[in-house]
Amino acid sequence: MRLVSWNVNGIRAIAKKNFFDYLEDESPDILCLQETKAHEDQLDETLLTPPGYFTHWHSGERRGYSSVATFSKKRPTAVRRGTDIIPMDTEGRVLRTDFPQFALYNIYFPNGGRGEERLRFKLDFYDQILEHFEEERKKELPLIICGDVNTAHHEIDLKNPKQNEKTSGFMPIERAWLDRITDLGYIDTFRHFHPDAADQYSWWDMRTRARDRNAGWRIDYFIVTPDLIDYCRDASIQMDVMGSDHAPVILDLKRTLPKRM
Repeated sequence: MRLVSWNVNGIRAIAKKNFFDYLEDESPDILCLQETKAHEDQLDETLLTPPGYFTHWHSGERRGYSSVATFSKKRPTAVRRGTDIIPMDTEGRVLRTDFPQFALYNIYFPNGGRGEERLRFKLDFYDQILEHFEEERKKELPLIICGDVNTAHHEIDLKNPKQNEKTSGFMPIERAWLDRITDLGYIDTFRHFHPDAADQYSWWDMRTRARDRNAGWRIDYFIVTPDLIDYCRDASIQMDVMGSDHAPVILDLKRTLPKRM
């Protein structure tokens, strides 16, 4: 079973590029998209009902901004848009789809690089969503959390760590949240399978043509609760896939998964 997470930086823009070729060639079992920047009434049927997929969308109040979508070959047993925390809901950042063996969170985490107010919003989002995850774990519910986290965890996760210690996306106060979740047992699947892999990035600054130099950041993740790690086969980044300033990230699962309690 292959899960893909991809910040497409505008679903309507990438649909004019390579999106449908990618969907056909890769044929993931589940595809989680972030920063779709669209409401459903702005999309045509080719995106709303692609052959072989059920699609679910969560859009923010502001049109052309944020928003997420999940495509799956099997119909989810439940779909939940947003959480009980109102600020998250208004920007269309959280989409949960439940399947028989796990709950999947597709999340576009906030960017903190637009001033102190947005950095505080990002940090509050981190705290509140983690509290939500912990409440769900009390139900003995296996969780898969994917998306653009907008923070690189360790120095190995970006090209120029020293120069970016005061830049949002690698500030100690942001990285501390990733320390917290790993301390609680959540597992960054890419680092689990590739602990020493360097120069593996999922985002590059388009303004500086950073992708040409591979001066990137690994800020897109698949994170799982410990009860799922033995059912994971591999995690990877498709750095050669173009169309967005982000690359798709992959989680490959075994077909035999634990049954939910």
